[in-house]
Amino acid sequence: MAERSSAPLRGPGGDGRRAGYAAPWVIDALLGTAVALALALLVATGSGGAKPPDVIAYLFAAGFGALMLLRRRTPRTVLVLSVLGMFAYYTLDYPPIGVAVPVLPALFSAAEAGLMLWSTGAAFVVFGVSLFFRVYDGGEAIGFLLGYESVSNTALFAAAIALGYSVRSRRLRAAQQAEIARLTEAQLEREAELRMQSERERISRELHDTIGHTMSVISLQAGVGAEAVGQDDRAVSDALGRIRSASTRSLRELRSMVRILRSTSDRDETRSIQSLSAVQELVDAARAAGVEVTTDITAIPLDLSAPVDAAAYRVVQESITNVIRHAGATHAQVKVGIHDGRVHISVIDNGRGTASDDGATGGYGMAGMSERVRLLGGTLTTRSFPGAGFAVEATIPASLP
Repeated sequence: MAERSSAPLRGPGGDGRRAGYAAPWVIDALLGTAVALALALLVATGSGGAKPPDVIAYLFAAGFGALMLLRRRTPRTVLVLSVLGMFAYYTLDYPPIGVAVPVLPALFSAAEAGLMLWSTGAAFVVFGVSLFFRVYDGGEAIGFLLGYESVSNTALFAAAIALGYSVRSRRLRAAQQAEIARLTEAQLEREAELRMQSERERISRELHDTIGHTMSVISLQAGVGAEAVGQDDRAVSDALGRIRSASTRSLRELRSMVRILRSTSDRDETRSIQSLSAVQELVDAARAAGVEVTTDITAIPLDLSAPVDAAAYRVVQESITNVIRHAGATHAQVKVGIHDGRVHISVIDNGRGTASDDGATGGYGMAGMSERVRLLGGTLTTRSFPGAGFAVEATIPASLP
């Protein structure tokens, strides 16, 4: 059973190591071999002890090395067995091999696994027990034991624990950086998706505005032409000419919109299909439909941000479309001016004084315009004068920050 105090740290590769690094089991096997050889050398060259080195003594060395194969999966168990094994070795009175060397790899492994309390506690236990028995045996001077011996062992314990903690910190930092990179990439993808969705919504509104207005004009002119067939050939010809002009203009706007989608810089293209400079075409279409329109436009498109210019044009277009289709009006007045850094737009007619479902009260028409104006930091309001007209008024910052 795994005894790690925390989940294994994984690098960017997802398997706990980076490309080009040796497999963990290979590193552990090499570490175990080095530990076993070092302890075997100390056993063979050590002096003292009541018993000379034998097979069991070397088995202890091999056992300490073999524990390194389990240090990643069960670091706590490896630490406990290393400490107990070291005590057992000295209990059998074999030649001394030092109290630090057999447990240093286990202390390092426990600290690397995040078991700081276990590694620190084990170091204190080993230090305290070894110091007690060496003082108890009385074979060495107290000053030597408390001075050189204690300092050297303490330094080795501290170095092993610090190195393990450092390795863990480095791996944790690498894992965190990889996770941050993953989350950042995911966030960028979500932002890109949101931008795409926003662009789709914008295009949908543009298509509705363009096609809706043109279809209204075409439908009205087709009705005029149908009524004049066989009675007034000139009126039929004029109606067909207006239908052709409206459809041509609509196709031109659609082509321009496609060019915008393919262009990396869309300011000039945007103005070419949706700008206050094109309001006169809307006015001509309304007059051809029998609605007299007067204009008072003092705002210059070049003084406006492109999105503001486009929004102002669309507000006027949608308002005139509703006047033609639903208001039953004979006159409309369009005003667009700039005051105190804001564009003020108003379209007032003398119709029935109610808006259609496609206009200010719902649908993709004025409701969509209201949302567009709001996103630009402005406001759009409508006022009804029952039996006496309807007004659409909008205010938008002239320049976006």
